[in-house]
Amino acid sequence: MTKDEMRIWIDNASYEKLLGHWLGHWRSASVGDPFFVGEIGDYYKKKMAEKRNEVGDAEHVRASKSIRWEK
Repeated sequence: MTKDEMRIWIDNASYEKLLGHWLGHWRSASVGDPFFVGEIGDYYKKKMAEKRNEVGDAEHVRASKSIRWEK
């Protein structure tokens, strides 16, 4: 995936999708994965914070509970 494709994916993802991707991808990502470092990592973090603020506390809790990992 190119940087432009990554930005487009991030822009189009819902807060829940970003949160789930971050949790799932982070657990299996190799060191230096572009979703979490550098320019794209900063962009992901910025957009996730913006979307978190847009959805509010109740939606954040609902999204977080809906993607929790089963033991």
